[in-house]
Amino acid sequence: MNMRLLITVNIVFLLCHSALAQADSLQRQINRLLVSKDATVGVAIYGPETNDTLYINGSRHFPMQSVFKFHIALAVLNAVDQGRLSLDSLISTKQADLILHTWSPMQERYHGGDIVLPLDSIIAYAVSQSDNNACDILLRLIGGPKAVQDFIRALGYKDVSISATEADMHKAWNIQFKNWTTPGAAVQLLNRFASGKLLSKKSTYYLFGIMAGTSTGQNRIKGQLPGGTTVAHKTGTSGTNEQGITAAVNDIGIVQLPGGKYFLVAIFVTNSKETLQANEQMIAGISRLAWDYFAGRKR
Repeated sequence: MNMRLLITVNIVFLLCHSALAQADSLQRQINRLLVSKDATVGVAIYGPETNDTLYINGSRHFPMQSVFKFHIALAVLNAVDQGRLSLDSLISTKQADLILHTWSPMQERYHGGDIVLPLDSIIAYAVSQSDNNACDILLRLIGGPKAVQDFIRALGYKDVSISATEADMHKAWNIQFKNWTTPGAAVQLLNRFASGKLLSKKSTYYLFGIMAGTSTGQNRIKGQLPGGTTVAHKTGTSGTNEQGITAAVNDIGIVQLPGGKYFLVAIFVTNSKETLQANEQMIAGISRLAWDYFAGRKR
């Protein structure tokens, strides 16, 4: 073999070995963080700049809870891009059509009367504030869970199931498990959105801004990151049943790094007997480990 070629091959091998070793080190650190936790955790991390990928329980089905509002927003904005809906359109909703006794900042603000808001405000309530009534308004507008499911499946994502509304999930504990994703599918969908290959440029910037303004889950992906870090994310949270089991404490998002780069992370906690604080600390700890890994990586 030519000596120059041999040296080049050895350098490439060493670089690849180094990259694999770093990724393996990140996985070991995450595993150590999770080892004593009484919960099932799914993780998917992807760095577009370096093509680094890490999965833990990446193909397992996890209940999404409000994470599915990201999928719903994608379907609605796709309809906007196609001219079937307009962000300026006023949407009227009667009080009788709203879910009572649920998380709904929108309902609290307009309590006692019908609600008339432009579509963009309803999307913002559903995504930024995880409003359950705003979510179901969007579902009725787009054609129900099946329409969202069909949209996601048409994009090529098979490891996602959306079949229940927020009103449905309020009826029984087990219904929430009908809306599931794998961590791998979640991070792949995030990547397609973040790369601008899913929606128009205008809709991509619009939804990114709303997700970056999310007020829920401040102690999850963002919890241990440097102050001022931009995170465009969507959370999901279940209740805790009589056996002390929490079905879902989730967060998926796009995390910006210094210099304009970013990485994608999807973390799902299910079947957990830990406290909400402990569940959120798991997500925050994993996100921080990923931040340290990608902030220290060279392209």
